[in-house]
Amino acid sequence: MPAKKVHDVCEVKSIDAKKVKRVKKEMLSDDEVGRLSETFRVLADSTRTKIIYALSGEELCVCDISNVLGMSISAVSHQLRVLRNMRLVKFRKEAKMVFYSLDDEHITTLFNEGLKHVRE
Repeated sequence: MPAKKVHDVCEVKSIDAKKVKRVKKEMLSDDEVGRLSETFRVLADSTRTKIIYALSGEELCVCDISNVLGMSISAVSHQLRVLRNMRLVKFRKEAKMVFYSLDDEHITTLFNEGLKHVRE
């Protein structure tokens, strides 16, 4: 017996005007969409994801991150610069050492929710 085709689009055209109006009213601005899309684009890189995960546990210096990931300090520094420009990580300098941490609790929440989703 052949498998029945399942259609994933409406078979009739019907618009719920109230829902459409409500969603349009609450729709993100183009600026918000662009910034949010860029944030997810930056997080889509596996090296940057590993860095975010490493920093989700504790503050680390560039050398520590380099050692954890098995990458050169230069390569890690480049990725940290991208994350810093997107305000996903921040740094503090202590004498000649530079320590990185996640920028704020929103980054931790965003990352943890994504991780929960992939682990389910």
